[in-house]
Amino acid sequence: MSGKSDAYRGVVDAVDRMVNRGDEADAVLRAVVDLLYERLPHCSRVGISLVEDGELVLGPSRGAETGRPFAASVPIEFEGRVVGELGLDCEEVDDDDRRALERIATLISQHALVAWDTGGEAWNP
Repeated sequence: MSGKSDAYRGVVDAVDRMVNRGDEADAVLRAVVDLLYERLPHCSRVGISLVEDGELVLGPSRGAETGRPFAASVPIEFEGRVVGELGLDCEEVDDDDRRALERIATLISQHALVAWDTGGEAWNP
């Protein structure tokens, strides 16, 4: 298994602990973005977009905004509907990494039900 996959496995375990602490949804989502950005140095940008009025709206994110969609993304689904998307800009994402990202998306899905509204302002933690 690659070093990246090992890093993702550690992140998945950390996210699992985060979502079970009982913190508020927005705090969990921000913490997950921070964790991914800090623990995956091969990723230059991380973000979670949430569905608002049928559109994906970028919520918490870290890294330089590129104006482009994320290079790799996985849907965040809750009870059979897409409620958001976990996106990364990384050097490379292989199948093992994608499975880890899908697991993270599942773990945070119940927290992605919050409406993320920055009122048109750039999100600033």
